[in-house]
Amino acid sequence: MSKGFFITLEGGEGAGKSTQAVRLAGHLAAQGYSITRTREPGGSPSAEEVRELLVNGAPDRWTSTAETLLNYAARDSHLNETIRPALAKGHIVICDRFMDSTRAYQGAAGGTDPALIKTLEDVIIGSTVPDLTLVFDLDPVLGLERTNARQQSGEDRFENKPLNFHQTLRAAFRDLVNSEPQRCVAINAEQNIDAVFNDIWSAVEPRLKLAQLKLS
Repeated sequence: MSKGFFITLEGGEGAGKSTQAVRLAGHLAAQGYSITRTREPGGSPSAEEVRELLVNGAPDRWTSTAETLLNYAARDSHLNETIRPALAKGHIVICDRFMDSTRAYQGAAGGTDPALIKTLEDVIIGSTVPDLTLVFDLDPVLGLERTNARQQSGEDRFENKPLNFHQTLRAAFRDLVNSEPQRCVAINAEQNIDAVFNDIWSAVEPRLKLAQLKLS
């Protein structure tokens, strides 16, 4: 089979997605799968340049509509340069954030017209929709405490938005799980790291068996 398997990790700030993406990639690679681990915004040279515009600066640097357009400019590059070529080679692609972050951050929390987001999804994403989306759920107060405690990278523009923004994000991601239960699985991110990974693996393993991916 040439088609790979596309996994995305979604959720609010401090949910532990990046840590678990690394762990999941290592676990799958140890089993013999070919893995491409990537992130958004970013994931290709051009998209990483756009990332700098999105994650740095004052919280009100951009309107939510401008953020949506910037995200989709980066996503177009990311898809064409990284994600689609990897899937064509039969890789499992593990992406830290993807289209659902735009729906939540710029749409539900930012107020961007959902019709604009849907049009961009249709034109730029097309059929390259994730096979599985893991939605990390936790109290935003706890998530922000985690981000404040870790070593700061400077990429804190969204973390600095008000608490009600982050509460809206959580509700939006929960709604996503309810509206697309075949694709999306909720992960309790308030557990310890091992328990979180066990829940992730319980969601990933049966779907990979159904996909019948060839090992590398």
